[in-house]
Amino acid sequence: MSSRTSEIGKKNNVAIRLAGKPTVMSTFKRDHQLWIMIFPAIAVILLFNYVPMYGIQLAFRDYDFSKGITGGAWHGLFYFKQFINSYLFADLMKNTFTISLASIVFGFPAPIILALILNQIRRMKAKQILQTTVYLPHFISTIVLVGMLNVLLSPETGIVGHLMKSIGMGDVNLLASTKTFIPVYVLSDIWQHCGWNSIIYLAALSTVDPQLYDSAKIDGASRWQTILYVDIPALVPTIIILFILSMGNILSTGFEKIFLMQNSLNLPVSEVISTYVYKIGIVSSQFSYSAAIGLFNTVINFIFLITMNAVSKRFSNMSLW
Repeated sequence: MSSRTSEIGKKNNVAIRLAGKPTVMSTFKRDHQLWIMIFPAIAVILLFNYVPMYGIQLAFRDYDFSKGITGGAWHGLFYFKQFINSYLFADLMKNTFTISLASIVFGFPAPIILALILNQIRRMKAKQILQTTVYLPHFISTIVLVGMLNVLLSPETGIVGHLMKSIGMGDVNLLASTKTFIPVYVLSDIWQHCGWNSIIYLAALSTVDPQLYDSAKIDGASRWQTILYVDIPALVPTIIILFILSMGNILSTGFEKIFLMQNSLNLPVSEVISTYVYKIGIVSSQFSYSAAIGLFNTVINFIFLITMNAVSKRFSNMSLW
């Protein structure tokens, strides 16, 4: 009798759990207004990010205009092998990694430092003016920015060119030198996007309990100690998540800016995978080859993302999933 009673009790518990477990339809009915609000964003992502993935098969076919996307002969991994065996493969990988790594090493900490500095400003008016000032460069078009660099860094007419002449460095074209191209690219990128990228860190700092600052002040903590023991620990989760995402774009250097800054003199260090894909695919009309290179680039980025996420989950218990 007792065993039967326990079985009935287990069945009742299971039924209660199943009855209390929300279904897809019940969740949609409950939150239908929220789903309707985000539906346009979901539609855009599906239309422009997932539907075009149908064309990935071009990387494995010999594309033929007369037969369409699915009509070409199946070549398997032929174009991937062609790219890996290409004499440009090593240089493209080196340039892409170098620019991406320099952008992460110098560009990733910049908005964190800026956010910590802005958070220390107590005069609200001065803080708002400074925030607006550092946000504005983000809204400058990339084409305009590169035009500004060409004007300012010109060895003949630019302000920087005249300054370098005045200190005895001669006519140095910073955009045409293989030694200065990457520093110019990284520093200009930091100047343009540092302020905007600091917003998310300022938002994280705004959630810090003011009592922590009061306690630190009572305990005699200096401003530097407050940053070290209150602000930075509050930023750690945000820093880890954004660092994982940035590692997922290790080979995805910005095409537009690099392409506009390219010239025949800096090409040995400025030719990256994204610009090479454009020249092979659009200029030379080798669509299957360019699709294979693009897919190779995406797979490498995905591997970096998965690896960094696993490392973060193992050592810090924080991850994207």
